[in-house]
Amino acid sequence: MSTKTSKWQKKLHEIIYEADTPAGKLFDVILLFVILASIVLVMLESVESIDTKYHNFLIISEWIITILFSIEYIARVISVKKPLKYVTSFYGIIDLLSTIPMYLSFFFVSSSSLVAFRALRLLRVFRILKLTRYIGASTNFVRALKTSRAKIAVFLSFVIILCIILGTIMYLVESKEGSGFTSIPRSVYWAIVTLTTVGYGDIAPATPLGQFIASLIMIMGYGIIAVPTGIVSSEMTKVNKHDVHTNTQSCPNCLEGKHRDNSQFCHNCGHELNEN
Repeated sequence: MSTKTSKWQKKLHEIIYEADTPAGKLFDVILLFVILASIVLVMLESVESIDTKYHNFLIISEWIITILFSIEYIARVISVKKPLKYVTSFYGIIDLLSTIPMYLSFFFVSSSSLVAFRALRLLRVFRILKLTRYIGASTNFVRALKTSRAKIAVFLSFVIILCIILGTIMYLVESKEGSGFTSIPRSVYWAIVTLTTVGYGDIAPATPLGQFIASLIMIMGYGIIAVPTGIVSSEMTKVNKHDVHTNTQSCPNCLEGKHRDNSQFCHNCGHELNEN
């Protein structure tokens, strides 16, 4: 009996956690469409005219999707040897948060709780984070961000210092002109808005010198925006160059991924991997 159960769990794990098999690919494609459908439903529900006209349809559709995600969540839990590891993992928490809001409606039924209930139902947008599990490039992007975090931190520190200096200079130049530079913090806010090329227009320099400095900051902003992009792109190139993980096998024991092609055992815990 235990052998049959073990085979059943392996097959379920292979379908849910891996995409190298036809069944796994089909499961991922169906799940992607369901996630996208649920996101569209949440967006449509926020439009009052649509919600008023199709309220019952939206609620029924949402309950169907919630039940499907509940089944998926339970299947993920029972198909691994250490369920708690999945439940407490990032994706496990996201899966739970994207499922429970509809069930919370049973506990928020009074009119005084409607406002809180509507806010809790917005947790359903967490479903969009489930998409990252099926986008291979997202893993490389996260790894590149982690690798380049020191460089980005140094760059952001430089930008903050630059904004403080530029804001102080603009305060000295414009404070007596009544152009909105009433304090250094407000001037620093203007420097940040200008340097990032957002330009709200709520504060603007009035003196020729202030306008000249503002022009320099605007031109500088275009160059500064490109720096973090270049840092991350460089790290992603390095990650892709050394990336040798070519399959989607996930260890049924510890949920570790990133295994090399044709791997038979998990490189993290040594547990035998499912055969494809």
